[in-house]
Amino acid sequence: MKPGIHPEYRPVVYRDKDADFAFLTRSTATSDQTIEWTDGNTYPVIDVQISSASHPFWTGRQRLLDTAGRVEKFRNKYARHSPKGR
Repeated sequence: MKPGIHPEYRPVVYRDKDADFAFLTRSTATSDQTIEWTDGNTYPVIDVQISSASHPFWTGRQRLLDTAGRVEKFRNKYARHSPKGR
C-alpha cells in the first residue's frame, strides 16, 4: 500500500442498542463516542440500527408475504384500465 493515502484501520465497536448487542472488529469508520470494552481498553463506538441480533432474517422472525393475494389485488385494481380484448 502507498503510505499516507489510506485511512487508519483500527479496532471499532459496533453497537445495536435495540438488541443490546455489540461486537468488536476492525474498521476505518470514525466516531467521537467511545466505549470501554470487556478487555479494559477504550474503543470508538458506532451505533447501528440493525445487526444480526435484530434483523428478521437472522432471528427467524420473518414476516410471510401473501404474494398470491397481492397479485390478485393488482389484477383487480388495474383490470378496469386494460383494453377489453386483452
